Amino acid sequence: MKHLPALEHGELSEVLENIWFVQGTVKMPMLMPMKISRSMTVLRNPANNELTIVNSMRLDERGLARLEKLGKVAHVIRLAGFHGRDDGFYRDKYGARVYAIRGHIYTRKIGVPLNPKDAYMEPDSWLDEKSSLPVPNASLKLFKTANPAEGMLLLHRDGGVLIAGDALQNTPQPDEYVNLPARFMMKKMGFFKPCNVGPGWLQFAKPEASEVRSILNLDFEHVLPAHGGAVIGDAKEKFRPALEGELKGCHA
Repeated sequence: MKHLPALEHGELSEVLENIWFVQGTVKMPMLMPMKISRSMTVLRNPANNELTIVNSMRLDERGLARLEKLGKVAHVIRLAGFHGRDDGFYRDKYGARVYAIRGHIYTRKIGVPLNPKDAYMEPDSWLDEKSSLPVPNASLKLFKTANPAEGMLLLHRDGGVLIAGDALQNTPQPDEYVNLPARFMMKKMGFFKPCNVGPGWLQFAKPEASEVRSILNLDFEHVLPAHGGAVIGDAKEKFRPALEGELKGCHA
């Protein structure tokens, strides 16, 4: 399989014990050359030194060297239906097992509905809420009304660590990974807000509002999103105004 190149990114930073976070950029497959920011989470199981990558982002050689020092890259979890472009890279390079939400389609195209005929790969394991996860003391929350499917990984530790795909984002302002065309588009769509519900996800995946608001039924203190910075401490209350407010694009 031909893999897309590594793009600009920052340093892996340990945000909680055995949890690392890194922000970088992704080029959108559109006619206009738009680059937006994205983020990846790396979890280490201290029992066996295995690493699980969530919301994968291909790192450059320096970044991969740092990653390899943390442990063995063993698993990749795809939470967001619009993500996953770098999952295959980690499978081919490290032999990592790829997990995706049941119904996900690996395609370079944007928009829904997605055609399974356009898929360029399949995961090794499909996930649902009853699936066994490669991460200890964790559970999966699914947005079953979203199209494509979307999930969140909840680690039952440190008061609750919620790893989100596109559903929860934290981009108060454009960072160095967002180019000028993307800044214009994202500002217009309402992306640049702290502790926000993903406006593009609401518009295109169209989950039911009640299902989105059910995030507040979870117990969590921290959020590690696929877009924007980590929210460490009091995350549930920080996201509450957005979750209880207008969810533009949702089904009622």
